[in-house]
Amino acid sequence: MLMESEVSPLPPLRALDLPAMATFLQQEGYPAFRARQVFQWVFEKGALDFDCMTNLPKELRAFLASRCTLGGLRHADTIGEPHETQKLLFETADGEWIESVLMRDDGTYNDEADEEPESAPRGSTPPKERLSLCVSSQVGCPLGCIFCMTGHGGFRRHLTVDEILDQVLTARRLTDETEQLSNLVFMGMGEPMLNLRAVIPALRLLTSPQAFKIATRRITVSTAGLVPGIDELARADVGVNLAVSLNATTQKVRDRIMPGVRKWPISELLDACRRFPLAKRRRITFEYVLLRGLNDTPDDLRRLTAMLHGIPCKINLILYNADPALGCTPTPEAEAERFRQALVEAHHTVSLRRSKGQRFKAACGQLAAHARRQADDRNGSETSKR
Repeated sequence: MLMESEVSPLPPLRALDLPAMATFLQQEGYPAFRARQVFQWVFEKGALDFDCMTNLPKELRAFLASRCTLGGLRHADTIGEPHETQKLLFETADGEWIESVLMRDDGTYNDEADEEPESAPRGSTPPKERLSLCVSSQVGCPLGCIFCMTGHGGFRRHLTVDEILDQVLTARRLTDETEQLSNLVFMGMGEPMLNLRAVIPALRLLTSPQAFKIATRRITVSTAGLVPGIDELARADVGVNLAVSLNATTQKVRDRIMPGVRKWPISELLDACRRFPLAKRRRITFEYVLLRGLNDTPDDLRRLTAMLHGIPCKINLILYNADPALGCTPTPEAEAERFRQALVEAHHTVSLRRSKGQRFKAACGQLAAHARRQADDRNGSETSKR
């Protein structure tokens, strides 16, 4: 089915899988092989316009330009130096703003990071540096977690399939011959489980051998704990990894810091994790933002160890990035390291994630589309002058 964008009168080709693209073109009288050619230009080559599709007849290119778009995002800016963490800023066709983050890979969300690396043969080409892209799924977020700038700014709308995929294509274009975009984490702006209508088709294209060709083990979808979404993602059988933002060991604290998921108690959330299908050697990642005095006490440590017992998992402790607008206090790094070590001694696999991109508001929980706020401020100022 040809999926129309929520924001553009012209359907985006990046929202179509190969059968849908073939159907679309065959209905207009074009042979099936033309669909394969267009599909290759759209996904494998990441075409920026129709004119560059030089193996297509001029008439077909003109038809596509009049009837379709490629995608709905404009790459507006890249903040940060090459070969460091970078924040990518995008404007949508309807004037909204989103952000995603290109990170040098630390292996946190890659199950292969637990395996012994193979020895490179003598004289072989040095391996490329691996990158992770933190992908957004919504403009803003409706859940209102008290430690997250995205939720602090409210919710605008869902992203479409092409807007999700445009982030990945842009990140690929920013890499050079020494780098490889290897991992995708749906941990940017928004709650992916609220937008599975677009996220699941995007995942199918990202893992398709005819499109992006990204291995399922290298894609992670994160949720604040929406149980119906976890179950729906499991039924979709897309084979990607699951990460869950747990962040508390008591219902009282979780309800306080994550008000948008109050209807799904911790016990129901952990049951959903237990029934989530995992391939061999796969594990669920539990994310835990350390907040001083709220979730980092000795009792929290004891409860966390007990509640995750029996679930194949990794625990990703996150050093909170303080923001004056939010009012939470981070756990000092030395105390966070002691928390991590105690979990390791309890036989859990644990990482402690340091900030990446904090200096330009691109670290965990800091994506807030500052450009949108600046645009709103400018519009408000112009209105007040009239």
